[in-house]
Amino acid sequence: MTRRPFISGQITRRQALAGAAALAGTAALSVSMLGRAAVAAPRANPMPDELRRALEDDPRAPVLGNPRGNVTLTEFFDYNCSYCRKMLPTMQKLIAADPDLRVVLRELPVFGEGSYFAARASLASTGQGRYPDFHRALLSMRGQAEEASVIATATRIGLDVARLRKDMEQGWIVDQLATTLELADHMSLMGTPSFIAGDEAVFGAMSLGELQGLVTRGRAALG
Repeated sequence: MTRRPFISGQITRRQALAGAAALAGTAALSVSMLGRAAVAAPRANPMPDELRRALEDDPRAPVLGNPRGNVTLTEFFDYNCSYCRKMLPTMQKLIAADPDLRVVLRELPVFGEGSYFAARASLASTGQGRYPDFHRALLSMRGQAEEASVIATATRIGLDVARLRKDMEQGWIVDQLATTLELADHMSLMGTPSFIAGDEAVFGAMSLGELQGLVTRGRAALG
């Protein structure tokens, strides 16, 4: 597990993130990595509000847990990432144990064409109100996520596959994945899984206790 700060940088592409302000003019981001002992420390270099809104309040990003929770944990993941798959039971325990936790899921398909197909399909399943079920099923599947296995999984859980394929072609899905990639690039995330709460980013598989610590520090940082 590696803790990684949000490093300085400017977004150069003029894309409206979260349907709100474009981040092209956002000031350089420099947030120091927060240690376990820094819970009560002042936030000298907090994440800019524009970036936080883009990261946490995107109306197209799937949300698990309590939609009105008092802290948001954002996970960047890939359905072909073995560590992301291992984190599924831990994430489920985390959500079940914290009724005030809001989890934003960000598909970051970095493991190739199969991952990209799976990400598009998962987002398309929101049209049938089945994203949480499909998300869990894709992370629980055996073997690689690719077109055949993703469609087989969709069929197994009872999705309308014809509609799913049609919905996958919607422009917002491509835009959503591009936005997530841009956010990950802007924050210099190392890969998947990556977790963000408050002003802290953590890369890699984590235990339940470590995730709970990240959430606790996030709550403290945002006061």
